[in-house]
Amino acid sequence: MNKIYPSAAEALKGIVRDGQLIGVGGFGLCGIPEALIEALCASGVQNLTAISNNAGIDGVGLGKLLNTRQIKKMISSYVGENKEFERQYLGGELELEFTPQGTLAEKLRAGGAGIPAFFTRTGVGTIVADGKETREFDGHTYLMERSLTPDISLVHAAVADTTGNLRFHLTARNFNPAVAMAGKICIAEVEKIVQPGELAPDDIHLPGIYVHRIVLNANPTKQIEKRTITEKAGA
Repeated sequence: MNKIYPSAAEALKGIVRDGQLIGVGGFGLCGIPEALIEALCASGVQNLTAISNNAGIDGVGLGKLLNTRQIKKMISSYVGENKEFERQYLGGELELEFTPQGTLAEKLRAGGAGIPAFFTRTGVGTIVADGKETREFDGHTYLMERSLTPDISLVHAAVADTTGNLRFHLTARNFNPAVAMAGKICIAEVEKIVQPGELAPDDIHLPGIYVHRIVLNANPTKQIEKRTITEKAGA
């Protein structure tokens, strides 16, 4: 089975459509599948529900899809760096399912493991618990949270072999593996493609069984989410 596609647009071809649930990897602007996001934007699909830790920044990452109004709902943990997100949400134009960061990670991990729901103490006694089943375990109250299984997952990895085994780099390993595992179809955007056997078994962070399509983006943009500068003393 050939998993290598010549472009991000070709990798999305035939599988993206209106109204899908899309999982997107990355943490801040680190490890985002920028070429796949660009191709998704160019595809013109509408009414997407996007699962991602955050929503990028204005005009970068998922911020591109917010600008084109292709996202109708976000399931995310942190959205504080995106002014357009704020404007659409406060204006009633965008739905938001705010999810604690650890709960979001577990929703994706559980989805990839075939676990439909789990219990957590996170969110008990807050609006996160509204409308959710609770249960007592060992004297503590827990919320039942449903897992997430996106129709399509878009992830970024440092290296893939041609069978789909992935290696992530540092912070990009945060949400990308869980997003990849959870998706019914996973597309990986990678910086380098090698032959089977070139990745040592201990260097494989995600088995290729979870990855259906691969696209090369050898020179991704290294974005900075928030720049801070410390001036030298006496300057």
